[in-house]
Amino acid sequence: MSAVVNVLNPNQPKRIALIAANSSVNQRTGWPIGFWWAELTHPYWEFTEAGYEVTIFSPEGGALQADGFSDPEDASGYSAHDLLSLGFKKSPTHAALLQNTQPISAIQVADFEGIFLTGGQSPMYTFIDNEPLHQLVVDFYAQNKAVGIVCHATCVLLKTQTADGKLLVDGKTWTGFADAEEQFADNFVGQRIQPFWIETEARKIPNTNFITGGMFKAFAVRDGNLITGQQQYSGAAAARLMIEALGI
Repeated sequence: MSAVVNVLNPNQPKRIALIAANSSVNQRTGWPIGFWWAELTHPYWEFTEAGYEVTIFSPEGGALQADGFSDPEDASGYSAHDLLSLGFKKSPTHAALLQNTQPISAIQVADFEGIFLTGGQSPMYTFIDNEPLHQLVVDFYAQNKAVGIVCHATCVLLKTQTADGKLLVDGKTWTGFADAEEQFADNFVGQRIQPFWIETEARKIPNTNFITGGMFKAFAVRDGNLITGQQQYSGAAAARLMIEALGI
């Protein structure tokens, strides 16, 4: 697929800044945590197939680590069905994109048509209070760029505020990882995993409309230029809504 042309600069293809979490440690389980494979690879595929140039960033930059359960080769078999991520992981060219990511401080909003935040377990620790990341989301949104956020990365919307001091999700409909899915995950491993549940916290916010689709089914919502996806099966759906929002 040829690159989508930037009308203002025909020599510059349209670009998406894709942000994945740096590695961390789950304080409840002690597990090493990071991004979720499918939430990076599936949107990457959708964007690039539509002709967009995708650059992968992370808050701190450097090499990225994926959540174990998201690895299609993990012994648990939890994501063994994810052939797209397996192909990305096995491709030297694509795997190299995760070895030396640029930090989000390098992002110039004017250079991109949209921003897409991928989830995983790490965002619950590394995105939730990351004010530079919150500001970047607001900057893209305020400039009418497309803003896509999926799964646990939607935790940023619990705290991201616009210039008037209101939450970005004030008056908006959005989605994120559902309480029912959190309970399923807890039951699967036999312990509480997350430090908080996004749906529980979202429902405490006045004047916002948090909704969910079926448990572990593709579900994404567009409200203006804000696009959110429920969980790991929703990355591609959220990416398609972003492409729709961009008008191409």
